[in-house]
Amino acid sequence: MSNRAGSMQKLTYREAVREALRDAMRRDGRVFLMGEDVGRYGGCFAVSKGLLDEFGPERVRDTPLSESGFVGAGIGAALGGMRPIVEVMTVNFSLLAADQIVNNAATYLHMSGGLFNVPLVIRMATGGGRQLAAQHSRSLEGWYAHVPGIRVLSPATVEDARGMLWTALEDPDPVLIFENAGLYNTEGLVAEDAGPVDIDFARVRRAGRDVTVISYSASLIKSLEAAEILSKEGIEAEVIDLRTLRPLDEQTFLQSVARTHRALIVDEGWRSGSISAEISARIMEGAFYELDRPVERLCSAEVPMPYARHLEDAALPQVDKIVDLVRRMVATHG
Repeated sequence: MSNRAGSMQKLTYREAVREALRDAMRRDGRVFLMGEDVGRYGGCFAVSKGLLDEFGPERVRDTPLSESGFVGAGIGAALGGMRPIVEVMTVNFSLLAADQIVNNAATYLHMSGGLFNVPLVIRMATGGGRQLAAQHSRSLEGWYAHVPGIRVLSPATVEDARGMLWTALEDPDPVLIFENAGLYNTEGLVAEDAGPVDIDFARVRRAGRDVTVISYSASLIKSLEAAEILSKEGIEAEVIDLRTLRPLDEQTFLQSVARTHRALIVDEGWRSGSISAEISARIMEGAFYELDRPVERLCSAEVPMPYARHLEDAALPQVDKIVDLVRRMVATHG
């Protein structure tokens, strides 16, 4: 369902991903979707609802509960000339397919001496905030961003949710797309004739002069909300959407830090060994003398995600925490 305004349409994040899937399968007969409950049930998060009726069971394939098995089948299909989109229900379950992703999909091109590409797209939900407790609320995209041979995307906006799949399917190598499940109901305007979006560069989502806030996925939305609150206090935060976690577009955030002289990284992953740690290191290597104070990081508490709502909220980065931290960063300048 969408409300049209001129050449734009309002879509939820969920609808944008569904439209991206539908568009991909209409454009290219080699594209098919496979995963747990993607067919008759319409997807665990209702993303693929209606696609089975339109494209049939050959192109919208329900799989057994065996992540290693169906991710491996996706790798084989990609090697055989198809363009599979494999849905892993959540990032937590991707650990059951980690051997296929890390040891097979990511290495075939290298181990074949450049002869065999694996044009595979793997989509999965990620993130906490939905009271699904410890085994269903992790943010492990930073783990996969550690691995050479794959590209890691993390769309935060409806536009990117609509357009990144197109670009990912054109990549000759494996692409992992992490969709924060907390974003599925968010809305945004997308062009009716929306096409591919760039996946090589980060974006400045809000310009500012006082501090650079670097984030991605659901934490980007919180960072933008915090920036709006801070703006009313005269503090202008520049907000960077990383968009792609591997390879990182470091030039965009390094140039921003050179302008604002302060950096805060907001990352839903755990602090130790996180993508925020990597970004912090790159700022120290590439913009150390531009900093007026140390780089700050706001990450999830290093605990298994609690089920209780108030504890889960306390464990995750939140808008008020971002606001308070930026206030302290600006107040202690000089």
